[in-house]
Amino acid sequence: MCAKKNVHIKFDRNHINMAEETENENNLVPANDRIIPINIEDQMKSAYIDYSMSVIVSRALPDARDGMKPVHRRVLYGMLDLGVTSNKPYKKSARIVGDVLGKYHPHGDSSVYDAMVRLAQDWSMRYPLVDGQGNYGSVDGDPPAAMRYTEARLKKIAEEMLSDINKDTVDFQLNFDDSLQEPSVLPTRIPNLLVNGASGIAVGMATNMAPHNLSEVVDGTIAYIDNRDIEIPELMQYIKGPDFPTGGIIYGYNGVKDAFETGRGRIVMRGKAEIETLKNGRECIIVTEIPYQVNKANMIERTAELVNEKKIEGISTIRDESDREGFRIVYEIKREANANVVLNNLYKYTALQTSFSVNNIALVKGRPMLLNLKDMIHEFVEHRHEVVIRRTKFELSEAEKRAHILEGYLIALDHLDEVIRLIRNSATPEDARTGLMEKFGLTDIQARAILDMTLRRLTGLERDKIKEEYAELMKTIEYLKEVLADEGLRMKIIKDELIEVKEKYGDERRSLIVHSAEDMRMEDFIDDEEIVITISHNSYVKRTPLTEYRRQGRGGKGAIGSSTRDEDFTEHIITASAHNYLLLFTDQGHCFWLRAFEIPEGSRTSRGRALQNIINVPKEEKIKAFIKVANLKDQDYLENNFIIMCTKKGTIKKTSLEAYSRPRANGINAININDGDELLEACLTTGTSEIVMALRSGRAIRFNESTVRPMGRTATGVRGISLASDSDEVVGMIAVDSPETTVLVVSERGYGKRTDIEDYRVTNRGGKGVKTINVTEKTGELVAIKGVTDNDDLMIINKSGIVIRIGVDTLRVMGRATQGVRLITLNDNDEIASITKVEREEEEAEEAASNIDIDGENEVSNNASEAKDDEE
Repeated sequence: MCAKKNVHIKFDRNHINMAEETENENNLVPANDRIIPINIEDQMKSAYIDYSMSVIVSRALPDARDGMKPVHRRVLYGMLDLGVTSNKPYKKSARIVGDVLGKYHPHGDSSVYDAMVRLAQDWSMRYPLVDGQGNYGSVDGDPPAAMRYTEARLKKIAEEMLSDINKDTVDFQLNFDDSLQEPSVLPTRIPNLLVNGASGIAVGMATNMAPHNLSEVVDGTIAYIDNRDIEIPELMQYIKGPDFPTGGIIYGYNGVKDAFETGRGRIVMRGKAEIETLKNGRECIIVTEIPYQVNKANMIERTAELVNEKKIEGISTIRDESDREGFRIVYEIKREANANVVLNNLYKYTALQTSFSVNNIALVKGRPMLLNLKDMIHEFVEHRHEVVIRRTKFELSEAEKRAHILEGYLIALDHLDEVIRLIRNSATPEDARTGLMEKFGLTDIQARAILDMTLRRLTGLERDKIKEEYAELMKTIEYLKEVLADEGLRMKIIKDELIEVKEKYGDERRSLIVHSAEDMRMEDFIDDEEIVITISHNSYVKRTPLTEYRRQGRGGKGAIGSSTRDEDFTEHIITASAHNYLLLFTDQGHCFWLRAFEIPEGSRTSRGRALQNIINVPKEEKIKAFIKVANLKDQDYLENNFIIMCTKKGTIKKTSLEAYSRPRANGINAININDGDELLEACLTTGTSEIVMALRSGRAIRFNESTVRPMGRTATGVRGISLASDSDEVVGMIAVDSPETTVLVVSERGYGKRTDIEDYRVTNRGGKGVKTINVTEKTGELVAIKGVTDNDDLMIINKSGIVIRIGVDTLRVMGRATQGVRLITLNDNDEIASITKVEREEEEAEEAASNIDIDGENEVSNNASEAKDDEE
């Protein structure tokens, strides 16, 4: 009885045991020496990774150099191998498919035929590579005829992709059974990845690349060759956006920009539609182009369903009048309906508007990578450069071989009688070859070539032709050596070939690009001017052009900044650019975002608008601090800058700006506030600043920011300064980055002074600090601290609404223990409410000092402040 072999797999918790057992007539004997323990987790990982890499590299993703998947590359090379070029008769598709299957692609015949069919469809490919004859399907989703009925040959443009393939321009690899060689990539002259795009689903990743216009891509590629440091926005001046084979309208440019800059983006496509008036006075919508990859028949059918379901109203009839001349879909509009409204509904509810999600993943040196526009052009140019080098080396080698033979001919012609005599006297061809080599110093190749010469080559005319050919060949060799030695010359060759391709196959753009409403951002309509933002005690906010506040001399009474109402007064003055982001922090530690231009504009004396009507700030919370940021999308900037916050009770906290870079309508928690405390100040720092905190009692502390470690958004923070008494509190904090910065302190009765930062010694965080101003009954307690330079202006506003703007350079630097000078003249019972610094863009001429009475009825000249206000 014959032995029977069974393979058993034994499962336990950790292993699979595979055993091969032999069954015979008597018993089962396990072949223990063949049992291999395998960890099931490792085995599954290994098998899945092998499978996924096979799909990624050998099936689903295109190569970044020629834009081809293996099946497409094999179809084109198989057709070239079969000789079905553009100038030859068509061959049956079945013949082509069978040849590709048998030689290069051992998969199902439908996979090869479907790939070839797509290469021939002018609604799928922007520049079809296969010239198909017969039924190759339709844009309505009709399937192509069977391969036995259709015929095909290469398009002329496909031959540009295969050009020079026999000149050792690309690497070849063995086919599936090692019997033939196939190219690993095509030596394409066409930037096919950009021009025709690609789509494919691999394992764990997918690619979806849009087609582009050949003329634009060539122009962009030449611009890149001329300037390798060219930026993507500059490339976009040449390559405007995708160019779909079905035309249509690209609605909105933001998605195109994202796709070009990052490799990913969502491009909105619309069908091209026009509204026409019929003879009977009724309107109709004529669609002549549809979005890319939309099934026309399905779109019409779905639209009819929506009309029947009353989801789209106003359409009486839908007709498909398309023919071989082009698309034409007619939507007849009811007499009482508005055609524009109907068209917008068609865009909203049907495939007449759809999106193309760009995901530019391609293989770069065998690895899948996400590519932006510049990356794709770079990979093509590098590939083309290598092809030119290899082609030149091949041509040089062939030219030198031919020149070597011609040199032998010339030697033989110069000694013709002797050569003929030697050959005639030789007994065998071998003797003649040896004799030629010995007598005339010829190589074996030259001697054999001479023996193979026909007698007609000995005529005078033929001898002249050999000499001319040799002379031309030497020029060619010299030129080819120049090409190999000069990269600039090679790049010129690439550019010349690209221009030739453009002249042969370039055409006009089919897809129109239209800017959408989303592209027109509010900031596009608003000048990026310098503005002053004021926030009142009762949370009223407004923005005013900075130019409305003119500078005055120190000691002036100022100008009315805003009308007071119900004991309201301005608490914060923010100078910013209209396009800045504002991060607003409330006393309870919440953070909100606001674009500066979103704040309603108001005159200098207007009250403004309630902040709660602009952002979702709870009514019981007040804005206490603010930070202006130019950009919330620069990751480098976000990660290398920090926000430092302090509270009235002396707590300080440091958090990365990145934690505050994602705006939310309802705000976020910025800091955890203890009972009885509240947020007071927030500063933007680089991580290396020095912090100065000031108390109402007139003391200040200076310490290095590095002593405060970064914390999360919801942390409470650490001790920054110790309070002098229970009634004492922090009035402000500054972050000093420049040695030119001086410390400005202001008291509630209008006195202030500048002090050099070095007068404040660096101490440990959490100390009691040193005296920063001599607090007296005349000066009042400290109300503000600012870091200023001579290039700043100071804006001071009191609780009655009066504003003064003075140059900081009019204040001289004084010692820490002095009481300072009068900055603003206050009426009885008035106090300073808020102070901010304004960065001066250019030196202004000092205006004549003037003051305005509180009612704003007249202005009178203001003399210099009294001598007794000077330093005591």
